[in-house]
Amino acid sequence: MAKKVLIVVTNHTEIHEGRPTGIWLSEFAEAYMGFINQGYEVLVASPLGGQAPVDPGSVDEQTPQEILDAKTYLENTAKLDEVSAEGFDAIFLPGGHGTMYDLPDNQALQKLLRDFYEADKIVAAVCHGPAGLVGATLSSGQPLVSGKRVNAFTDREEADTTLDQHLPFLLESKLRDLGAIYVAAPNWTSHVEVDGNLITGQNPQSTVAVTQAVIAKLG
Repeated sequence: MAKKVLIVVTNHTEIHEGRPTGIWLSEFAEAYMGFINQGYEVLVASPLGGQAPVDPGSVDEQTPQEILDAKTYLENTAKLDEVSAEGFDAIFLPGGHGTMYDLPDNQALQKLLRDFYEADKIVAAVCHGPAGLVGATLSSGQPLVSGKRVNAFTDREEADTTLDQHLPFLLESKLRDLGAIYVAAPNWTSHVEVDGNLITGQNPQSTVAVTQAVIAKLG
C-alpha cells in the first residue's frame, strides 16, 4: 500500500493593502515532489478548496522549472472540511505568510491535526506552516505543541522581512506562549526538530530536511 500524505495550504492572498501573499512555492513544491518521488500518494487541500494562491515573492527568474511546474497541483485543491484523517499517514503544512491568517482558527484543520496526532500519525510543518498548529488542541484540551520541541520561522527572521508589524501575531512568540519548547537555529539556515511524530522546520531552507524526516519515519 502506498503511503498517503495530506498537504494543507492557505487560501489567503493579502498581508496589507497592495502586499500580496499566499503559499511560499518552494516549500510546497519541494515537499510535494519529495513525497511523489518516494511513491507516496498526495492530496492537496485548503480551507476553501479550489485554487490556492502562490506568493509572488516566492517566484523569480532563478526559480527552477520543476518548482514552477508544481503550481499545477494548487489549481484545484480539496476543501478541508471534506477531508478526514482516515487513510492518510501524515499531514504536512508548508508555509507562506498566508497561513498566518486562515489556518490558526480553522476548525476543520484543528480537528484533522488532533485526529492525526492522536492516531500516532505524523504531523509536519515548515516555516509559517506551524501557524496551523497554534489553534490545535489535543482531546485533553492541552495545546498540541505544549511541551514539544518545535521549530518555525523565527521572530528575528520575521524582523528581516519587515512584515512583522503587519502580521496578526509573531509565530515564534505565539508557539512559546502555548508552551512549546521552541528551538531556534541561526537565521535562514536549515533546521528541523523531530519530537516523536511532530516534525517542524524553520524556514524555506528547511523544507527538504523536513520532507526527508517525514520520509525517514514513514519508510
